[in-house]
Amino acid sequence: MTVRPNTWQGELRALFGPRRILARLRAVLRSALVTFVVLTLTLWLMPGVVSADVLDTLNLVVLVAVVGAVLRPLLLVGVTVLGGWGAMLFGVVAQVVIIVVAFELDPGNHVSGLPSVVVAAILAVIFAAILDWMADSGSDDTFVKEARRLMRGVRRRQAGGLSGRLLTFRRPVPGTEPGMLVIQLDGVAEPVLRWAVRAGNLPTIGNWLRSGSHTLAGWHTGVPSTTPASQAGILHGASAQIPAFRWYEKDTGKMMVTNRPRDAAQIEPRLSDGHGLLAGGGVSIGNAFSGDADLSLLTISHARLPGRTARGWAAFMASPYGFTRAIVLGVGEVIVELHQARLQRRRNLLPRVSRSGVFLALRPASMLLRDVNVSLIAEQMARGAPVVYCNLVDYDEVAHHAGPARPESMRQLESLDRMLGVLERLAPEAARHYHLVVLSDHGHSQGATFRQRWGETLDEVVARLSAPEVPVVSSGNLSLVYLPDTEGRQTLAQIDRAYPDLVSGLAAHPGIGLVVVDTGEGGPVAIGTAGSHRLRDGLVKGEDPLTPYGRHAASDLLRHQEAAHVGDLVLISAVDPVTQEVAAFEELVGSHGGLGGWQTEAMLVHPSDWPVMSDELDGSDAVHRQLVAWLVMLGLRTSPPMLPPSSPLPEPVDVSRLTASHDRS
Repeated sequence: MTVRPNTWQGELRALFGPRRILARLRAVLRSALVTFVVLTLTLWLMPGVVSADVLDTLNLVVLVAVVGAVLRPLLLVGVTVLGGWGAMLFGVVAQVVIIVVAFELDPGNHVSGLPSVVVAAILAVIFAAILDWMADSGSDDTFVKEARRLMRGVRRRQAGGLSGRLLTFRRPVPGTEPGMLVIQLDGVAEPVLRWAVRAGNLPTIGNWLRSGSHTLAGWHTGVPSTTPASQAGILHGASAQIPAFRWYEKDTGKMMVTNRPRDAAQIEPRLSDGHGLLAGGGVSIGNAFSGDADLSLLTISHARLPGRTARGWAAFMASPYGFTRAIVLGVGEVIVELHQARLQRRRNLLPRVSRSGVFLALRPASMLLRDVNVSLIAEQMARGAPVVYCNLVDYDEVAHHAGPARPESMRQLESLDRMLGVLERLAPEAARHYHLVVLSDHGHSQGATFRQRWGETLDEVVARLSAPEVPVVSSGNLSLVYLPDTEGRQTLAQIDRAYPDLVSGLAAHPGIGLVVVDTGEGGPVAIGTAGSHRLRDGLVKGEDPLTPYGRHAASDLLRHQEAAHVGDLVLISAVDPVTQEVAAFEELVGSHGGLGGWQTEAMLVHPSDWPVMSDELDGSDAVHRQLVAWLVMLGLRTSPPMLPPSSPLPEPVDVSRLTASHDRS
């Protein structure tokens, strides 16, 4: 971290300059006005409340400000000490406590009785969150200011002394050592991002691309096109350990589901060699796996909430513009979701699926998680972590249920672009010169579900053709079928002997485009309705069933056959050759996991001056090697990545101008 060598007199002049005083005065006046309106509305709505004139309300405004000034630092300490769930629970009531104490100390006794006081405090907190959001016209200005305050506090504690204390009040000089910040926009296909940029709906990414500071490229995920498989590759270079989002392990008889913490914790040792993308001081935030990070926050394989050392978590929970704001706006998201779902039904928009139940809770949860993640990123930028990798899931959650290109999904993508703008605005507070890389882990393909089209689930089809209970494990339009009571992977001949109608019946079903099975010496073969394609040597009999799935299909499926715990049968749904719609085996209108459509077309946005190892990045392991090469180039890794023999190690580049920063406070 670098601090400008000013004298203490210069520091004080910067602290008490006219612009700083004017900015603070505006902030105080705005806070007072919002509090006045909030208290007026609260007292007006509360039944049986003694009427208050303007002077009484102004006195109450002052009292709230004084109580907040005294209690908020103490509450922040309490939230920090509690950490984890304690911080979350305490954060819920922190803002309410301030209002309750203010009402209890009110000499006018406008609200009497503890139940009434608590209700009034809750109403006041809700009104304050709504008014602050309206005052910013839905922007993130207030959120940015709170994040800057957090970052300056972190850097003050790291710097120490008078200069360190003054960093709390003025913008510090940004660090000059390089760092890399990798943001994953879960589920965003490269064609979707490119279209949104061309439409002018993503001003942050659009500005990077139009200015030439960054380049947008696509990369091919292969099979399975799922977050766990892609992150196993991107973070660890070990995608072959993940055959799908969920799978069955014959040797233990266990069903593995990668978004279950205990399963993810069991899977990670299979991926890790100690030299993952985030080894050597990196930070993992909101991911499936850690990438061998020194610090893992909200990472599924390390199933715990941030502890006492994650001040960003505590600050977000205790801030009036953090957890409380996210909860209030999250309720608004539920209302919006109900309205959007109703519009789909009234317009008979197809394909569509139910958008109630668990998904209704996921929309506000993803908004909350996004804001928490950005707060945690801000803290790590202030601390100077060399590399941070964070996954933002907003778009993916909505695209599953609304469709990948529907207006509500694009709205989520626009909100993620705003978060990238927030991080760009926070760059001047960082202890390093961070370079932003934005990527996705897969895309989405749309279509009516298998059950909607054919009136039965895939499980029912398999049961009808095989009679006994056969594990059928689906991830989007990819399904793995396991024959019970057998060791190892069964060949086509073995399966035909045990279940004569199974393979032929599945291949003949109009909703199933491919059945992939091992033939033994001939290797795996993809069987379709009217032909087959042998994957090792490309021998085609009849009509080639891989034609609708694109030029990568054969290599994708062959590579997938080498994955650990792959099914005895691998099924891919049929794909419409005109619309590229697929039929998910789950009840999802937007899906990913197999082949067909845009689900395998991910994106990568990186600084334009950075060299790329290959014209086409094929598979998440290749993306891992590329990211590690950039870390080596920046001097953040000492050992070179595993490069193909023909690919020289990238030369160092001038990193002084690659990260844009804007101070809009």
